[in-house]
Amino acid sequence: MRFTSVSAALALAAVSISTSLHGQRPDDQIDPRSVALVEKARAARAAGNLSGANDLLESAVVVDPRNRQAFVLIAEVARQQDLPGKSIRFYREALTIEPNDVAALRGQGEVLVQKGAVVKARENLAKIKTLCAAKPCGDATVLAAAIAKGPPVTATAQATVTPPSPTTPAAKN
Repeated sequence: MRFTSVSAALALAAVSISTSLHGQRPDDQIDPRSVALVEKARAARAAGNLSGANDLLESAVVVDPRNRQAFVLIAEVARQQDLPGKSIRFYREALTIEPNDVAALRGQGEVLVQKGAVVKARENLAKIKTLCAAKPCGDATVLAAAIAKGPPVTATAQATVTPPSPTTPAAKN
């Protein structure tokens, strides 16, 4: 009698775990609807419709959160919209799915240089060089050029400080 409730709980747990594992797809199979949305987003981006492309890519991620290419493209669209923080976050999401994605490492490195985080960008470059050790890698060359160029000078740093003009005393009547 004492073991009936424990054995029933264990049986229920075993059934629910086996059902959930059976329902999962392998990581290499991306939902075709998500892939189709990514292709539509590429077309919208090529046409210059960045907000439409962003909407389609976010829908692709909702349909299949393992679609790494959608994360990379969202990050690229965010870069085009001058949203570097958002871009870094989505590159990080793509790298969470596949830590050795050379395109995501390059893109993240370029945005990090833009934000002034050159040390972190050099870490990405070192990882790219490790991944591309046996063959020439254009992504390493592009990121190395961005690092060599350095972070952009911001508008506030470019502004020159003008000395204050002497004030004239108010005339007394």
